[in-house]
Amino acid sequence: MEQHIQIVRNFYEAFARRDHRAMQLQYSDHIQFFDPVFGHLEGDQVRRMWQMLCERARDFSLVIGDIHALDDEYVTCEWTARYTYSMTGKPVVNKVKAHMRIQNGRITEHSDAFSFHRWAAQAFGWTGYWLGWTGFFRRKLQSKARAMVM
Repeated sequence: MEQHIQIVRNFYEAFARRDHRAMQLQYSDHIQFFDPVFGHLEGDQVRRMWQMLCERARDFSLVIGDIHALDDEYVTCEWTARYTYSMTGKPVVNKVKAHMRIQNGRITEHSDAFSFHRWAAQAFGWTGYWLGWTGFFRRKLQSKARAMVM
């Protein structure tokens, strides 16, 4: 289990450096990913997402919280990212709970959970505050985000 914790630590330390290549080394070829903004992504879509996020990051910092192995495959951790959202220029502090499945020394499943409404309010200001809780706003943003990594 200690090896799994180190894999997750390596992933987030690479993210803090905005090193998408080092992040991708921790993933299996068939990685499955989910978060509230991008929805479900697979394989190369996931790799393109991290590359895009690392390359576009402005004023970026990341703090990794405790990393816990839940059993011989699953690991969870909390992390906080601070950055300027590139589409609007607004500052965002995003607190995330990550869940990862590790098999054969690689992350095979990765799910990030956070408050979409709280994130949208920061990223889009009043528009995000008033519309961020609606399915319409989420679907529209998710469609745009997914188009960038397809």
